[in-house]
Parts: sequence; structure tokens; C-alpha cells
Amino acid sequence: MSLPILEATLIPEFALPEIRKDESATEPAPVSPLAVPSYDQPVVTRRELWSYYLYHFGNNVRFLSYSLTLFQGLATTAGYDPVRGPGSSCLDQGASGKCVLSWGSGTKAVNSIALVANGVSFAILTLVFTTIGPAADYRMFGRWLLLISTAICWAAQFASMTLTSPSRWGAAMALYIISVASQGIVVSFFAAIFPQLARNTPHSRELRVRHERGELSLEAYEKEISIEISRISSVGMTWRFLGDVFALLLNLSLLLPLSDNPKVDNYVIVLTTGYWVLFGIWWFIFQQPRPGPKLPKGESYLTIGWKQIFVALTQYKKLPNTFVYLFSIFLISDGLGTTLTLVAICQNKQFTFSFLQHTYLKLVQVVTCAASVVASWYIQRHWKIDIKMMFLTVCILETLIPVWGMIGIWTDKFGFHNAWEFWVYSVVYGLVIGPNYSISQTMMGELSPPGFEYMFFGLFGLSNHSGAIIGPNVIQAIVDKKGNNWKAFPVLFVLSALGCLVVWFGVDVPKGRDAAAQWAAEQRGTGSSAYAMYSDEKDNRSSKSEGKNDGKI
Repeated sequence: MSLPILEATLIPEFALPEIRKDESATEPAPVSPLAVPSYDQPVVTRRELWSYYLYHFGNNVRFLSYSLTLFQGLATTAGYDPVRGPGSSCLDQGASGKCVLSWGSGTKAVNSIALVANGVSFAILTLVFTTIGPAADYRMFGRWLLLISTAICWAAQFASMTLTSPSRWGAAMALYIISVASQGIVVSFFAAIFPQLARNTPHSRELRVRHERGELSLEAYEKEISIEISRISSVGMTWRFLGDVFALLLNLSLLLPLSDNPKVDNYVIVLTTGYWVLFGIWWFIFQQPRPGPKLPKGESYLTIGWKQIFVALTQYKKLPNTFVYLFSIFLISDGLGTTLTLVAICQNKQFTFSFLQHTYLKLVQVVTCAASVVASWYIQRHWKIDIKMMFLTVCILETLIPVWGMIGIWTDKFGFHNAWEFWVYSVVYGLVIGPNYSISQTMMGELSPPGFEYMFFGLFGLSNHSGAIIGPNVIQAIVDKKGNNWKAFPVLFVLSALGCLVVWFGVDVPKGRDAAAQWAAEQRGTGSSAYAMYSDEKDNRSSKSEGKNDGKI
């Protein structure tokens, strides 16, 4: 008797694809290592999956851009125009457009200080991801790490109510750093959950039973599991962007009637955070325990991470596609992540740090993001496009953003110098960044060894954020020296383009998935014989396929 298939989404088009019996699988086939768990895990329930989607729905990461706007606005008000000297205002009608604050023994541009804050945040993330990130795969440590990081982020955002005067710009910077760092941990370790969920849905269990009975071939089984992983990721991202839409509309209920209230910006941040608490708390209530293995004897949660990463790095030849992909993410995040921060800085200056204009622009972005994630899922499922091609498509489109900014070096008529451009940018942002979030995480899920998701998604988060340690610091040095934000865009374009090329020529997803499964089996000491049979079977099928093509062009 087959298990019921879970239909856990309000979006009918995201329904599970029909799986037909594989007529070619007439004999029991070797079991794929993806079907051999290293420890028992409960089947995903409807309530658990909905709580997962609700956490996505409430986790409005856009509040970090609110925090940046508040921090940058307070710093600009507290600073002075270096052309006119101390005591002048950066916001006067005749101001030069430059703004500095006292920094150490000298001064520093406000825009550079904002980039430094991002660099510090990502340095903290690097320490967390390398020290305790891999430990999250053991017992229930990952669950507690996510809960504590979420609570810290909530607390930092609620503390924004204290940021009510320009003299508090230092506190605003500190709270922004804490928010960015804790949110980075939350995003990475919450993303590590969906591959486990996808492999344990009733649909995946049914596929596994059919595979073990020989009703579904190796290739068909792994392809369907890949689609299930993509489905969970895409549905989660869609709920996240829909949640952003509702949160932004809710924020307008404050921004419009309280436009003259000096504390309205603080109220918006608190409201947005409360929205996340309301919908996010259910995950910690309904999440089923899926404990990892016990911590090895004599090991500590504070040291096991470094040792695990060292072992993984020394064995990178066994996981070449996984590590090449992580390197590409390092380059892409360095280029694209810093580009988005730089555009946000230009946008804040264009609209004089207006939360209302910021909210309107974000509405355009998240509506487009939600639509583009759904569209990309349909395209992938309908035309059976592999995940690498989907990733490369959005990656190449993303490089258009720094190219757009580069034009602003030579002319003021185009290149993030005009208000209308930020509206167009918001549409472009939604079309490419929305699918990027979903597809990049799905691809990481494909290349992560089963049972080591927290460790490798920690490395994924490290690659995502550690690159931005370099980017913001290099760019702020350019901004300081040239006095021009636009001079940084060529460097960011090169970094983004290099990342795309690395994926194009250096990553083979099917081979990477096979190698990840083998590596996991070796590390856990289970499933080795199954993998050997599996590899032999794939080699045999590959040889037969090549034999059929002998002599043919």
C-alpha cells in the first residue's frame, strides 16, 4: 500500500508532478545511497511543513534594509559636509553631496562606514560558520542554534526603538551589525533544513519504497528526489516573498498616517519584527526532532567544526564539484552582494532616507520576486531544465546590475542617478534575485552530502558572506579615495562574471551529487556496499549507452 502524497500548499500549480511507473525497471535495482539514511527520521507531517512555510512567510529579511536606512540616515544627520567644514549639514540645499563623520584620529565617509559595518557583520558570520556551524549536524544542536540566533535577531530589532536621535548613530551601527550577523546565521541554517524535509515527505518515502522494490530506476528515483527538493525550496521561497508583500502593506498602515511622526521609522521596524515573531514561532513548536549522530567521544561542540572543515578540505578531491560551487558562490556573493549594498546606498541618498519610498520600491521587488520564483519553477518542471542551467541563466542576468551602475561613471543621465532608475531596478531585482535565492539553495541541496547538511550549508553561508568581507572593504577604500560610489561597479562586475564562469566550466551536478552521497556513506560508515552496487550499476548503464553510440556521430 502506498503512502499518501502530501499536498501542502495553497498554490495549486505547485502540486506534485505525476510519477509514472518506470517500465524499464523490471528487475530489483541497487538502492541509491540517497535512500539509505544514516539514522531514522520521522515522516514530515502537514503541520510541520506548514510551520516551515510560515517561518518563511514571517521572516521578512527586508527589515535589514530598513535598519540600514535608519543607521545611514542617523549617521548622515550627525555628520558634516567636508567641503564646508565641521558644523555644516550634509542635508543642506547647497551641500556638496559628500558627508563624513569623526572616525579614529580622522574622518570617514558615511557611505564607507556603512560598508565597514557590513564587513564586520560578515566577519562575525565567518567565525560562527567555521566554529560551531558544522556542530549543528550532531544531535539537536542545529535546532537550538537556529532558535538562539532567531531570538537574538528579534531582540536587536526590537531594540531599534531606542534609536531616536542622530547622536545614537553608533548604537544604530552596533544593532545593524548584530541584526545582519544573526540574520545571516538564521538564513543559512534554516536553509539547511529543506533537503532533510524533502527527503522525508510522504511523497519521497513512496518514491523510496518503489525504488527499493525495483519499480523505479536509479536515474528516475534521483531525478524525482531532485524535483522534490526543488519543490520544497521553491514553495518556501514563494511564501517568503508573499510574506514580504503582506509585511510591506502592513508597514504602509503606519507610514502613511504617521508620516509626520519622528518615530515612525522605529515603529515600522518593531512592527516588521513582531510580524516575524507571530508567524515564525510555530516552527519551533511543531518541528519534529531529527537528531543527528552523537558527538564523537572526546570532541567538543567548539572544536568539532574546525576539525570537520579541515577533514572536508583535505578530501576536497572527493567532492570537487561541491567545493568548486562553493568557490563560485564566494565570487558571486562578493560581487553581487556588495553591488546590492552599493545600490541601496545610492537609493537612500536619492530618496533622502525615506522609509515610505523605500517601502514602495520593496513592494515592487517582492511582488516580482514571488512571480519570478513561481515562473522559474514552472519553466524547470515543464521543460525539464537541469538546475545548473537555471542557475547560470539568473547568474548571467545578475551581472547586468553592476553593468548598469558602470554607465553612471561617464554620465549623469543613466546609471543609478535618477529616481526612475530605481523603479526599473526594483523590477530587474525581482526577476533575477528571487529565483537566485531558490535555485542557489536548491543546487547546494543537491551537492550537500546527506546527513551533513548543516555543515555544508554553513560552508555555503560562509561562501555567501565571507566574500562580502573583502567586497565592502575594497569598495569603501575606492569610495574614500575617489569620492565616487560609481567607480566601484567595474570591480563588482568582474567578480560576478568570474563566478558565473566558474560554475559554467567547473560544476557537474550529477557527478557532484553522486560523490556527495558516497562521501556521506564513507564518513558515517554506512551504506558503503549499497554505494558500490549503485556505482557499478551506473557504470554498466553508462557503458551500454556508449556502446549503442559506437560509430555514430
